Amino acid sequence: MTEQIDVPAPVSAFVAAINEADTEGFVALFLPDGLISDWGTEYRGSQRVRQWAGSDAIGAGAQMQIRSAKTEGAVTTVRFDWRSSVFTGESTGIFTVDGEHLASFVIPPEH
Repeated sequence: MTEQIDVPAPVSAFVAAINEADTEGFVALFLPDGLISDWGTEYRGSQRVRQWAGSDAIGAGAQMQIRSAKTEGAVTTVRFDWRSSVFTGESTGIFTVDGEHLASFVIPPEH
């Protein structure tokens, strides 16, 4: 059995949307000017968030599992496992939550 990690609702919904291949639900999680930054490449706004979902996440058959999480105010930093046709491995993700939405999701470059 997989242990449930406590994260804010929009973060949990982000993971569910990816794992369930729900592009519309995924895009709706972000503010209209929401940002995804993937190793420094930025995708801002609904159209670009949809583009990232199509090329790097849902369109690539991604599955995501949070391994650990720490929330401080509006920012939740997670360590997660990711499997897709683009990338498979463990990464860090930094979510900024704004109410029921995500202002940003950042995967920082790791060395």
